[in-house]
Amino acid sequence: MGTSSRLLGYVESRKNLTGSACGLAGVGIALTGAAGGLWPLVVTGLYAAGALIAPPERPGTPHFPDADEQLDALRADFATLREYLAEVELPSAARDRLTELDALVEALLEPGWVSDPEHLHVLARAVRQDVPEAVDTFVRTRWWSRVAPGAEPPERHLVRQLSLLHGEMSEIAVALRQAEAIRQEIHTRYLEERGQ
Repeated sequence: MGTSSRLLGYVESRKNLTGSACGLAGVGIALTGAAGGLWPLVVTGLYAAGALIAPPERPGTPHFPDADEQLDALRADFATLREYLAEVELPSAARDRLTELDALVEALLEPGWVSDPEHLHVLARAVRQDVPEAVDTFVRTRWWSRVAPGAEPPERHLVRQLSLLHGEMSEIAVALRQAEAIRQEIHTRYLEERGQ
């Protein structure tokens, strides 16, 4: 931060503004003649007193992205993940499971559905970490299994991992469905009570 920025910051500060107001009061006292020849000390003293009693500067509140901003970023990451997955060669069972998971995540990422921070965290973790890691691990392991046959097929692990992730996403969908059902019941009760 440069000298001119600091100077401008002080000029706009609460301490300077309060001190200046008190200093102006000192000028008013000096103009009435009550301060006599000591008017410079009175003005300076009142400015200093005002600067000392002024409330301290508060730093601005940090801005954290709200749920909509987080979802927008997550949708962009999901599009990037889809591009990656389109290039990866997968066995049909894993591709089918991945297609089901993809459709479910796409539905959950539609605007207006997920706003709960925990659900948002689970979605973000799946898109940004779990799915890419599962597929990348499969691709790497598959290469090694070609070199050293006889181990458990990596396809099984990938299908199980994708199934577990699908289960997590399904839990979010069920929670959203239940929340909407409760909301609908509450609104029905409200309308019934209002009509009585």
